[in-house]
Amino acid sequence: MTALVTAPARRGETRLPDGRLLGWAEWGPPDGVPVLFCPGAATSHRLGFGAGVVEALGVRLVSVDRPGLGASTPHPGRTFADFAADMRALCDLRELGRPAVVGNSQGAPFALACAEAGVARALALVSAADEVAAPDFAALLPAELRALTERAVRDPSGAEEFFAGFDADAMWSMVMGGSTDRDLAVYRDPDFSAAYRRALAEGFAQGAAAGYARDTVLAMSRWPFALDAVTVPVDIWYGEQDTGHSPDNGALLATRIPGARRHVVPGIGGALLWTHAEPVLTSLLRHHPLACAKPRSGPRA
Repeated sequence: MTALVTAPARRGETRLPDGRLLGWAEWGPPDGVPVLFCPGAATSHRLGFGAGVVEALGVRLVSVDRPGLGASTPHPGRTFADFAADMRALCDLRELGRPAVVGNSQGAPFALACAEAGVARALALVSAADEVAAPDFAALLPAELRALTERAVRDPSGAEEFFAGFDADAMWSMVMGGSTDRDLAVYRDPDFSAAYRRALAEGFAQGAAAGYARDTVLAMSRWPFALDAVTVPVDIWYGEQDTGHSPDNGALLATRIPGARRHVVPGIGGALLWTHAEPVLTSLLRHHPLACAKPRSGPRA
């Protein structure tokens, strides 16, 4: 199997104006087209995507730990608006300008928050955690997920306490137990599984799951931002076999975001980001003026 992930080219921490730290990792050329990455549930900045592709496309991929995960300082009670403000500050401090943004899995609503706040120039939502608390989905959710969603809405503090009981091994088991054979072929690749499990271990490295718990309650509650106020270009990507991220593979989500384009890719599920990084990034770069201005070598086969 072709390499799906590589170690970061650069890693570091940036101090925000209020003194908190944000941990980050970068791949690709330092002067490349900035693409900000909001990673999936409980993973640190270490797990990137597009091995070889980011270099060929001239992308500077920047993955960031959300507060309480990895190397980022906890921020109890944080909101989506707080996260967007953190990303705005990071973009200024790291000279990213107004980047394109990729949100994967649980990172998707955080990427949407950046778009609604004007931080993102364009957006790719890949295997996106959908707004499962939306009334339209109430009858479509499995009983267990419906109960958790109702709890997150009704009793967010209690839901956070419940999710704070998770750890890296529990997350790995949940991913593996809910994956199709096509996805498992990706996750069981020795290099990928080592990188994924290390990113999970780093995600919980601060000795508690409070960061993951806060993310999960925010993602599973009603989203506070207006999707019809998102005016940047948005591409929504789902694997046809994905049964875990959205009840309808983003069909309703696409109708709620003006001009959003939905792509459903056959032969894969939730591992789509790592098997189809090239079309995701190529489509995203069409909306970035730096990508249009810079000559690039073609993606390697």
